[in-house]
This record gives sequence, C-alpha cells and structure tokens, in this order.
Amino acid sequence: MKIVTKVVTSLVVLSTLAIAQTLVTVNGKAITDQEVNSELMQATQGRFNQVPPEKQQQFRQQVLDQLVAKELIYDDAQKTGIMDTKQFKDEYKKVQERVKRELAIQVWQKQLLEKIKISPKELKKYYDENKDEFIEKESVHARHILVKTEAEAKAIEKQLKGLKGDALKSKFIQLAKDKSTGPSGPKGGDLGFFAQGQMVPEFNAKVFSMKVGTVSAPVKTQFGYHIIYLEDKKVGKTRAYTEVKSFIEQRLKMEKFKSEMQAKMLALKNKATIK
Repeated sequence: MKIVTKVVTSLVVLSTLAIAQTLVTVNGKAITDQEVNSELMQATQGRFNQVPPEKQQQFRQQVLDQLVAKELIYDDAQKTGIMDTKQFKDEYKKVQERVKRELAIQVWQKQLLEKIKISPKELKKYYDENKDEFIEKESVHARHILVKTEAEAKAIEKQLKGLKGDALKSKFIQLAKDKSTGPSGPKGGDLGFFAQGQMVPEFNAKVFSMKVGTVSAPVKTQFGYHIIYLEDKKVGKTRAYTEVKSFIEQRLKMEKFKSEMQAKMLALKNKATIK
C-alpha cells in the first residue's frame, strides 16, 4: 500500500546532541555550524558528502549567507510589528495546525514502532535461515604499477627481482610513483582492499592466486600491463551472529511494522466515512 510506504519513510529518527560551534552572530543571535549542516543536508537530500569537495565550501558559505539574511529579516519583522498583524496571525494559525497534525502522526507511528518486539528466537532463526546474506567474500589488499607496453612492464619486473620483505614493498611503491600511469600511482599504486570480482578478469584471476608479499609477472588487461604486489589477504567468512544481530532486529522490526501498519490502516479505513 502506497500510504504505508509513505508513512514508514516519515518515521522520526532520534539524533544525538552535539556541541554546536558559533560561526557568526547577528544582533546577538548565534548561527551555528549545526544549523548550516542541517540546511545543507536538507538542500542536498542528505547527499552533501557527494558534492565535489571544491564546491562544498562554496555551498556552505551560500547557506550561511542565507541564514544571516533570514535572521536580519526576522529581526526587522519583530521591530516593525509584523507579528501583530492579522495576516501574520492567520498564517501562523495555519502553520500551527499543520505542524500539530504532522507531529501527532509521527508520534503515533513512533509509539506503534516501539511496541514491536523481536524475540531472540526469531533473530536466531532468521540468521540460521539466511546465512548467505552475511557472507563476506575473500578480499585482498593490492598495489599495482600500470604501464603501456610489455617491455616497460618487464623492465620494472627486473628491477624488483631478488627483493623481499620491506625492501620489495618500498621499491615497488617508489616505482609505482615514478612509473605507473594509473590514478593510484601517486599513492604508490595502492588499490586498497577489494573483493572477488571487482577487478577485470585477468587482474582478478592473478591477484587472488598470489601469496602475500609477492610480485606478479606482467598481467595484460584492456588498460595495459600491470605488475601487482599483494600486500594482504582476508579469507572469505560468514559474519558471526553477534555481529549482525542488531541489523537483523531492525530489519524484522520494520517488516512487522509494515504488516501492522497495513492492518491498522485497513481497520481505520473500514471504520471511517470516506466519500
């Protein structure tokens, strides 16, 4: 039911209080970083962190300027008697009524959600029957040096030959910075951790067959020739019940909530006079 989906998405999420830093004061009223952050998250629908870094400061300043402007207007409105006008009082009553309705709906939903309990038996049963959901694939931490030709790759391989341990890693990082044409070059070729299947097939097949602390022969892919250094490896595993228990509880709770909402909405609809 569409109404249930809409109601679920409007649930109130309790947030923790943080110490707010004052950015500017307008006629004695402080405007904090918390207020600016809140406005930014609303304006970007919670995706402010996805805004390019070079644009974030610009947006932040724009929002701060807007908050300053609003405070200046509000201050002037108070001084010029706007709050005493019939127009303001009529609009204010409408806003109060709208807020009252929304708040009542949110509290009603929250109370319904809080009444839903998931037993330890239900939690364990879900975990035992859905272990595939909690499998972490085997992953590796690798570095690579990407060059255009096989000759370049073999020349690099030659420079690494005979090295082991820290000496091998240190030399590989330096060569990656000096020679690699890939975007990870400046970081010493560091690709971080990645799971099976995330890289192109030729690269994936080679890196997952390597031993930690070793270097590969040149590997050809659509991007060129790679020399790979395997820094670390994590075996695939199923996450323990204790690790995912809270996640399962939230999932089952929301599923029960949706079911109860559907039943309650149907009952309320049947009792109501809808023309």
